[in-house]
This record gives sequence, structure tokens and C-alpha cells, in this order.
Amino acid sequence: MPGGRKEGPPPQGAAATAMPAFRQVGEKQLPQEIIFMAWSPKRDLIALANKVGEVLLHRLANFQRVWSLPPSETTGKEVTALAWRPDGKILAFGLADTKRVILCDVEKPESLHSFSVDAPITYMHWMEVTEESSVLASCFNAEDESNLLLPKLPALPKNFSATAKIFSEEKSDEIMKLMGDVRLNALVLGSNSGFIEIYAYGMYKIATVTGVAGSCLALCLSSDLKSLSVITKVEASPESEPEITYFQFDTSLLSTYLPEVTRMARKFTHISTLLQYIKLSLTCMCEAWEEILMQMDSRLTKFVQEKNTTTSVQDEFMQLLLWGKASLELQGLLMSQLTVKGLKKLGQSMESSYSSIQKLVISHLQSGSEALLHHLSELKGMASWKQKYESLGLDVTGIEEAITAVGSFILKANELLHWTMLRMSEDHVPPELNKMTQKDITFVADFLTEHFNEAPELYNRKGKYFNVERVGQYLKDEDDDLVSPPNTEGNQWFNFMQNGSHLKESPLLFPYYPQKSLHFVKRRMEGIIDQCLQKPADVIGKSVHQAVCVPLYKASRSEDPTPHLFKLPFLWNDKTSNLHYILFTMLENSISKIYILRRDTDISRSAGNGILAIEFVSFANNNTNESSGVSFYSCLDAHFYDDETITVILTENSKQEGKERILAQLPLSSVYTKEAQEVEFTWNSGQRLDEQADGIPTRTISIESQWRVLENMKAQYVAVNGIRKVSCVLSSNLRHVRVFEMDVEDDGEAEEEEEDETAQLAGSSEPNQTADNPDGGICLGAAQQAGETEEREASLDA
Repeated sequence: MPGGRKEGPPPQGAAATAMPAFRQVGEKQLPQEIIFMAWSPKRDLIALANKVGEVLLHRLANFQRVWSLPPSETTGKEVTALAWRPDGKILAFGLADTKRVILCDVEKPESLHSFSVDAPITYMHWMEVTEESSVLASCFNAEDESNLLLPKLPALPKNFSATAKIFSEEKSDEIMKLMGDVRLNALVLGSNSGFIEIYAYGMYKIATVTGVAGSCLALCLSSDLKSLSVITKVEASPESEPEITYFQFDTSLLSTYLPEVTRMARKFTHISTLLQYIKLSLTCMCEAWEEILMQMDSRLTKFVQEKNTTTSVQDEFMQLLLWGKASLELQGLLMSQLTVKGLKKLGQSMESSYSSIQKLVISHLQSGSEALLHHLSELKGMASWKQKYESLGLDVTGIEEAITAVGSFILKANELLHWTMLRMSEDHVPPELNKMTQKDITFVADFLTEHFNEAPELYNRKGKYFNVERVGQYLKDEDDDLVSPPNTEGNQWFNFMQNGSHLKESPLLFPYYPQKSLHFVKRRMEGIIDQCLQKPADVIGKSVHQAVCVPLYKASRSEDPTPHLFKLPFLWNDKTSNLHYILFTMLENSISKIYILRRDTDISRSAGNGILAIEFVSFANNNTNESSGVSFYSCLDAHFYDDETITVILTENSKQEGKERILAQLPLSSVYTKEAQEVEFTWNSGQRLDEQADGIPTRTISIESQWRVLENMKAQYVAVNGIRKVSCVLSSNLRHVRVFEMDVEDDGEAEEEEEDETAQLAGSSEPNQTADNPDGGICLGAAQQAGETEEREASLDA
């Protein structure tokens, strides 16, 4: 067994020769109660979520904090689920109060992507397909051609919206960052409302499974995509005890069409990210439109409401222009509201805003829309290959409508560009009236006639009687028609279109909405695209059907209602053997046993030793009695360390106070022996599993090798990572944690890997230091971390 430093006396009844196999490398008392914890699959980082809604990232070395993401009103404050992407670069968490899922970058506490869900998420699992296929490889090679055809998206300006930061980095290929590796990975979400959703790459929904009974406690999609295991809590009535049930769903459509699903999912993710890019571009345009440009309308409106004269605003300004006379009301407006300094500032702001909007339209809206058209057109070509994609729900008609909606958005963006260019090219009013020519006076008179003519029909529209500036109306997020739509009279092409009924129905011409704002057309485009891409999720979801239903046991209502990501039951997918494992306890029936249920991921096949019970005991000479003693242990928590080992937290079944807690490793080879294969449990489908627990084959496991006493700690939960060979133990008060390296024999190799990774993630241990050193990343440098680790080990050995 792996060696280790012995900590304290062995548990009562444990073998005297046993030595602890795990080395403690960190310990901490946390200020808030931890409700979720999960190790990164690839790095020595652990994510935590506490009761106040804060998400934290700590690293193995001395359990130092890397960064924290505090709760907010916009994202949410009630974390209900947590999951890492298989490559460890993105962390996902669900929020119940806002019904949102956030995808956070591991490098810094910033949201890369977020989306809304219909009900609070109670569990999430992020899986990765392990199947290698030459068809998949050719599919990905074809995918790369779009990078050659399309230019990179320009980075959004850093001085605008904070939400645009994800496209403000040195590289603009954030789409690939969100998708990660070429392999398909899927974020699976379970809720308390009877549905499960699967999001390809954590970005776009590819399946909605409805009709799932109860609230989801755990779920696991197999890496071969053949089946989905789900554990739910079903409450028949408020008075009855909830029933814990295991379901296995057939997802063979996903595995059968894996290359097609992967290609389609990547297209969906491209489209989803481009929609976000267009939305952020429009946000930057609105921010470029400074507030001062919106003040003219309100000032003139107030002028109309307060003036006592019967003369129109247009006549008031005309008299001032021609005769140099102004009413007392107009004098007050000019002296107090529209001062010389204010008008100059207004002109400068308009010129700056026009320039920024032009750049954003040309370089961002147009490039994003053209890329969106490209991917939708490729998606249409895929949908036309009905042999491959019809079964997945791709609809040519719906995609054509989406393409048309994008075309309408491009027309409206070009209309806005036309107005900004027209305004910038117009002659401005000279500052000195005595130098004005007849041409200048005619221009100002035309401007007053066009913009200052009162419109009584607009009196009830939020008090806006005027529209002095035409560009701003395109950026208002309203459903009302434009106050000053473009004048189409005399436009020969527009008249030709209106008079030709056959042209209106032509799929080659994009519809034009001259009365609507850019925001309105954008929302319409988003709705049509979402509806188009929703159909595959519905079709794939309906193909998923329930194959197995096993009622496990009745749960006690006295349990802590606080959700825990690491609370039993626990699901695991053995990618090598294609097996689902379910770990659970039925404490009311057998306090000293933990049960292992396993199913083949292929529902047409059955796994041997489908259900086994494990009983933990130790045989040794008792210190107080001469006779041989037997100590029984109950399992408080259990997680799969890897495909071959289970990590457990045990406590002795005795009535004595201050019982020791034990951290131990359980090899599956000691459970699934040749003797165990000879005894098979006979299922009775008419009864719950706890009602036939006496017939379940039981394996007695002696605690003699890999264990460690957890002194001065009432350990309750554990989170492990077999790849990094680490574990984190949490006490029952949810605030005390200890971190262990589980295999000290491979210490040298692990430290080398850690140094390589921390060199790439150099940074600060304090969350606010990231802002002070933005180029530093998230972790300490390798040399500094090595020094801290040595200092910590020296203090422990002392």
C-alpha cells in the first residue's frame, strides 16, 4: 500500500500495523458554510459555493484562495449546482433565485456565457464523449474551413460595456474557447420540475427530456451517449415520505448519430455566440449614444408644456432666425437650458457618437451578421441531407426563415449607417448669425420645418412631441414605431417592390421594416433563430425514453433540506467498461452498509453483480478486553476516486462520544471478486429495493490498508479527484476543511505537473490582487508555490 505518516492512534479495532496512506497538505476554517465543492478535472483547483451565494476557487497548496465571485442582483445569490467542464477551463453553476446558469472562466471571476432556464437547477453534470472516430475527424476538418472563409470577429471596444469584455481580449476567437476541444462535451441539467436539458458545449440546448418523475438528485450521461442515469426524489403527497428512485433513459439516438450531433452542436454554438456578439455590439452602440443627445427632446417637450403662447415651436424658432426676436419662454429655454457651452458640447458629442456608431456598424454588426448568415447557410445545407439530419429535427423551412430574418437585420443596420453618414455630411449651422448665407438660412429653415413641427398624435406617447435627432430613435429598445421613419416617397425601388405582389413573396428578397427600430428587428431575428434551433432539442428529447425504473428506498423527512453536491446518492460513469455506478445508503434498514448498483450503459445488456452491499469491519485485539473484538463502521459519504477505487468517510457504530472519523480507499477489486460473481441478486420488480434488502449479496471489507484517522474533525463529506490524486474532507458544520494528497509515492511526478501548470497560471492568492495584476492569471508562480508548500510541510511535521 502507499506509505504515509501515521496521525494519532488507529481506530478502535483497527490493525496495529496499518499506517496512514494520505498526507495532509492543507487545512482551513472557512467563514461561511460550504454547500458545494468540486475538484477541477485537470488542475489542483477546487471550486466551492457557500450559503450566501459566493463561488470561490482554491488551490491545493495550503488551500489558498485564488479568486471569489460574489453574489449579485443580476446573476443571483442562491447557488444550487456546480460542475466543471472536462478540460477544467470553465466552471458552471446554477442559480435558483434568478433561474440562470453561469459559465465562468477559470482564469478570472468573469462570466463567459449565461442562459436562463425554466425552473431552478438541482443538479448538473458535464460529460465528454470518449469515442474516437475517423468520421468525426473528417467532420472537424471540414469545420475548420469556415475559419478560412470568415475573418476573425473584431474585438469590441474596451471602454464600453463591461459585459463586452469577453470579446475585448487580444484574440477574438472566444467561440472556440467556449467550445473547447473538438470532442463533443455536454452540460446536463436536472431540475425539480420534471425535465432534463442537455446543452452541447454548455452553450446551446440539443435535447429536452420531459416527464421525469420527481426532483433530480443526481444524473450522469454516459460517455458513449447510449444512456442517461438519473436519481430523483418522488413525493406522492406532502404527508408521505419521499421515495428515492433510479431511472435509466435510452439516449441511443445521440450515440447513433454522434458525428451529425457533433457537427450540428458546433454550428448551434457558433450561432449562439454570434447572437451574443451582435447583442453586445448593439449595447456598445447604445452606450456610445451619450445621454446629452437624448436631452433635447425632453427640453423641448417641457418647453411646449410650460409656454403660454399659442405660437408653435417651429414658428418661435423661425421668428428668432429671421427677425432675431424671441418670446420670454424661448429666451428662458436658450439661456437656462440650451446655453452656448451646452450647444457646443452637444455638437461635439453628436460628432463623436456618429463616428463610434459607424465603426461599430461596419466592423462589428456587419461582420457578425455575415458570419451568422454563413453558419445558417451551412446549417441549411446540412438539413437538406435528410438521410443524416432529418432524424435529429433539422428543418430547412425554419432555417430559411432564420436566414431571412438576419437579412432584414442587415438592411436595418445599413439604414442606421446611412443616417449617421448623412448627418455627418450635412453642413452645420455657423456660429455667427451675421455671416450666414441664404443657403445656410434655407438649411436651418428646412431643419426646423422637418423636426420642430408639432405632432398632436404623439402627445400621449410618453410625452415625446419631437424627434430632433433621427439616429437615436433606431437605438431605443421599444416596440413603438419610429417617430421619424425614412421617407420612401419617390423611391423607385421601394415603389416597385410595393406594387409587385410576386416580389413580396420572393425568398430572394429580405423583408424591410421601415417603421421599426434596430432593436425591434434584432429581437425578431433572435426569436426566429431560437425557434428554428429549438426543434432539434424537442425531437431529440422525445426520442429519449425510460428503459429502467428501480425504486430504491424511502427517505427520511428529517434530513437537512440544504442541498449538497456531494451528498449521497452518487453516480459515476466508468468510461473504460461502459458502466453506470450508483452509490447509496439505506440507513434506516442497515446502518453499516453501503450499496453499489451498476448498470451497463447499453440498455440491451445487463451487468453482472447488478447490486451489492458492502459492510465495513475491522478485526483486532481490543485494548480493554482479552477477547477478539469486531468494530463495524457506517459510511457517511462515498465518491468514486477513479474507475477502480472508491473513497469513503467512515464512522464507528458505537454509542461512545467523540467517535473517530476515518478517510479510507476501497478498491473495487476487493468487492467484485470471483466469489461475489457466483451469487446474483434476484430482483423483484414489484417491491422497493429496501423491502428486499435482506437478499442483497453482502461483501465484508476489512479496514486494514489504506485509511487515515481524521483527528479533531467531525468529518462528514468528501470530494476527490483521482487524476490529480487529491481529496478534500468537509466537516459536518460545513466550515472546516482538510486537503490530502492520496498517493504520496507518485509525489515527484505530481509536483512536476503542478509546477508546469502553475507556471501557466501565475497570479495572486487574494481575490482583489487579480485586478491589481491583470496579466498575472490566477495562481502563484511555481517557485513561490513550492516555497509555500515546503513551509507548510515543515510546520505539519513539527
